[in-house]
Amino acid sequence: MQSLAPLRWQTGTIEQIVPRTPRTRSFFLKLSEPFMYEAGQHIDVRLTAPDGYQARRGYSIASAPEMGPDRIELCIEELEGGEVSPFFHMVAEPGDTIELRGPLGGHFIWSSEEGGPILLIGGGSGVVPLMSMARHRTASGSKVPMALLFSARTWEDVIFRDELLEMHGRRDGFDLVLTLTRDVDKRDGVHARRIDSGMVMQAIDQFPALPKRVYLCGSNGFVDAAANASIEAGIPATAIRTERYGG
Repeated sequence: MQSLAPLRWQTGTIEQIVPRTPRTRSFFLKLSEPFMYEAGQHIDVRLTAPDGYQARRGYSIASAPEMGPDRIELCIEELEGGEVSPFFHMVAEPGDTIELRGPLGGHFIWSSEEGGPILLIGGGSGVVPLMSMARHRTASGSKVPMALLFSARTWEDVIFRDELLEMHGRRDGFDLVLTLTRDVDKRDGVHARRIDSGMVMQAIDQFPALPKRVYLCGSNGFVDAAANASIEAGIPATAIRTERYGG
């Protein structure tokens, strides 16, 4: 899908900030130069200090392409010692502008026209590009079988929790499998361990066939473990696409 403007730095205006978890917030940006994007793509953000020092970070787009070419949603986790995320969490306010460029990435993308079944596996904020895919499925009216296996630390750390539970509750071919690795409370239907092959098998149990594609996003260690669990569950390695964020 081609962008409407050249891939160059532009400004985005923060229109709205929505808390998602204690450590994540969504930032809804209006673009000065609209572009089309696909579910799973990301953008680069650039901050410039008064002394000219610049810091850049890549952030996945959380919104579905159906939101339109002039607005995007980023969901950003505050990272200790980070150069860019603290700005968003401690400084940024609606009305502020930031520099960005995109869309970027052509490997970790999915369109409903490609069909499925599709398995999404996310760890923590690695769920963000997967949420774009799940939202795209809904917005496009697709009935492609899709499951999201999502690992978070606690119930409060489940990003987009209410929206995902609502998607799951529709029973239209989208299934959510949750696991919480540090939650002190036992919850019905929610696992309390790290992702393993049994969890992967549960996620794909309702599929008519093995997943056509697996999209896996999270930290380096998470991606390695979840990819191995997927292969142990019988999914070919060639079907797995991964995206990693810092260690």
